[in-house]
Amino acid sequence: MYSMQEMSFNINDGYLEGLVRGFKGGILRQADYLNLVQCEILEDLKLHLQSTDYGNFLQNEPSPLTVSVIDDKLKEKLVVEFQHLRKQSVEPLSKFLDFITYSYMIDNIILLITGTLHQRSISELIPKCHPLGSFEQMEAVNVASTPAELYNAIIVDTPLADFFQDCISEQDLDEMNVEIIRNTLYKAYLEAFYKLCENIGGATADVMCKILGFEADRRAFIITINSFGTELTKEDRAKLFPRCGQLEPYGLSDLAKCDDYDQVRAVADNYPEYKALFEGAGTNSGEKTLEDKFFEHEVQLNVNGFMQQFHYGVFYSYVKLKEQECRNIVWVAECVAQRQRGKIDNYIPIL
Repeated sequence: MYSMQEMSFNINDGYLEGLVRGFKGGILRQADYLNLVQCEILEDLKLHLQSTDYGNFLQNEPSPLTVSVIDDKLKEKLVVEFQHLRKQSVEPLSKFLDFITYSYMIDNIILLITGTLHQRSISELIPKCHPLGSFEQMEAVNVASTPAELYNAIIVDTPLADFFQDCISEQDLDEMNVEIIRNTLYKAYLEAFYKLCENIGGATADVMCKILGFEADRRAFIITINSFGTELTKEDRAKLFPRCGQLEPYGLSDLAKCDDYDQVRAVADNYPEYKALFEGAGTNSGEKTLEDKFFEHEVQLNVNGFMQQFHYGVFYSYVKLKEQECRNIVWVAECVAQRQRGKIDNYIPIL
């Protein structure tokens, strides 16, 4: 039986859910990738993409075509579709869609801070920011030298202000502090998004809490592995773990004590879902990296999100599947442009 909330879902959100399911029908399938990997030059890639839902999105681009232009146009198409959905949405869907953009805002802020630390000009960095996470105050990032200044000058007027409370300090911004800020922001963001989905309830909570829980656990694994051999203490590492996944509380407690990769893998062995991802992962020829295994599992969770009806998870899943599709097309394009055909099949299949 459907709940009252699900029975009334179509009043405000039925059209947009139908629209996003239609968008999902245009995602490239395995047959499309088999054609893409046979392309000899980027013009061939452009011709094949014209026969898909991408249509003539590259028709106004002069030759010779470059990978960066393809990347920009892929993002532009996704942003146009997303903004069309956002403009027609009402609460609570509009708030849910805004939350999807916050992760891109975090990435943009970190990119700008890191670029500024390496003496790169803001005008050079802004075009590299993801358009889904753009906001008015971005260009002022270079005026901040401490997290407190960053908050007072820029973040306080953005939706990220609530996530920044634990990052405020007078320490100078350096590469270690920037990574800590990134992970602290993501921790607060994921926990807030998880809580929002719980409050919405119904099928949205069923689908999204599983997806966000996986994202939280993935970040905990990656933070732990990347912290080996750095100045980050075990206590500080534990503070960066998002606490809304399967690993909470005992798995996170075990990860906080890990000293090497084998110990991280031992923690994963206690969770069948993650044990399967760590098995067979490696950096040797013919092996998939742990990152690729995580991407594959994320794709499967997002594909499964479309199996239920009357929920907001389809909007999140569509954006994430299109994001992976963009990475796939750019990977194939890079291999074609650099004539590295030996690695061209290392994309993540979606459908």
